Amino acid sequence: MSAKKLFKILGKILLGVFLFIFLVGILTLTTVDRTPIQEQEFYKNTMAELSGIKLKESEASFWLAGWGKANMTPSHPVELVGYAPRGNYEFVQDSSYVKALSLSNGKTTVAWLSYELLIVHPHLAAAVEKAIQEAKLPVDQVIFTATHTHAGMGGYMPGPLGEMAFGGYNEETVELIVKQSLIALGSSIQTQDTVSIQYKKIDASEFVANRFIKDDPIEPSIRQLIFTKNSGEKATFFTYSAHATILSSKFMGLSGDYPFYLMQDLEKEEFDFAMFAAGTVGSHKPLASGNSPEQIQQYAHSLDSIMQVKMTYFSTINRHRIAYGKLPLQLREPHLRISDGIRLRPWLFNYLLGETNVHFDITLIGNTLMIASSGEISGVFFKKWEDLAKAEGLNLIITTFNGGYMGYITPDEYYDRNFHEVREMNWYGPGNGSYYDDLITSLIQKVAN
Repeated sequence: MSAKKLFKILGKILLGVFLFIFLVGILTLTTVDRTPIQEQEFYKNTMAELSGIKLKESEASFWLAGWGKANMTPSHPVELVGYAPRGNYEFVQDSSYVKALSLSNGKTTVAWLSYELLIVHPHLAAAVEKAIQEAKLPVDQVIFTATHTHAGMGGYMPGPLGEMAFGGYNEETVELIVKQSLIALGSSIQTQDTVSIQYKKIDASEFVANRFIKDDPIEPSIRQLIFTKNSGEKATFFTYSAHATILSSKFMGLSGDYPFYLMQDLEKEEFDFAMFAAGTVGSHKPLASGNSPEQIQQYAHSLDSIMQVKMTYFSTINRHRIAYGKLPLQLREPHLRISDGIRLRPWLFNYLLGETNVHFDITLIGNTLMIASSGEISGVFFKKWEDLAKAEGLNLIITTFNGGYMGYITPDEYYDRNFHEVREMNWYGPGNGSYYDDLITSLIQKVAN
């Protein structure tokens, strides 16, 4: 074969490869949309929905509360979820639990389910909700949350991305979690008794930091509800903003990270039951002395100690009012970026990720407003929201992983910086931080009025 003919063949091959790559690029990639969110239909529609929302409300003259937990550790190793795919856990450092807390005023019952998992996937939440309905448990609102441990088990996230990065999907694992959820929730309802409720805020600023911009704001507080029965039994529901990421990604044991040991400490001392819910963990890291199990336990011990001595606010919730509702959120098109200005097309993102179930669960307990989010909200926002809530006479608690997931919600000024949370995990584009800021600000004002 002559050199000329060989060059022609190679040229055709290279042209074909180029055209193929170009076509794939056209089909799978597009540009980042930087149109101001306030001009877009999703923003206007959701704000209109928020403006018209009516919470279901009841009031009585007493509080009833109960609690329960169930071990959901698989009988054989499953994949670890958190950081990069790591394979099956090699040993059980800590058993994994689902915990339930139910509260009633005799007319309305709300319940929290907290899992020692990375997130509560929409598929898992739907399976649990269906089981609760079929069991006819008397609960008006169920709020999901998680400890966000990065050394927890997988097996409950269907879809291509779940298979590639989040431990895949195992029906047996889902059935186990659902079964144990019903046991924990049923126990919480059966053990309900008259309680008093206190709200407590603790300064734990020396144990958490902004992991991207050192001097940027943080959400430094542990926020705690304390339930005390006439018998003297006590339970606590509390949040903190430090990611449960002290354990190394090389650690191959199943573990609840520091929330597990902090709950354990609390249950050894003051409380019969402790439930941790991840707070506004976006952009926030724990300040621990190391990443061994022993150093994690020391971090938990330090938080336990500070909960006893650094209280900044305490009040009793006297008004026996429960109001609750749900606000579905419309979003901008998905913006999973591969560079500053290029993102995956929405169809490909939706195929990889599947259902997101993005919403707020809203619960008002007396004068304590609890907002449960589907996204990992950055604690950078919190002070503004709390100042507004306080001016309206409200305590504010924000939790995450409420049976939906839509990535990180970070300040808009972070968007073009090369941070993991805004490059790979801010899935809904520029302006998403302002969107959530507007939503929560309006929601606080709406509830107050």
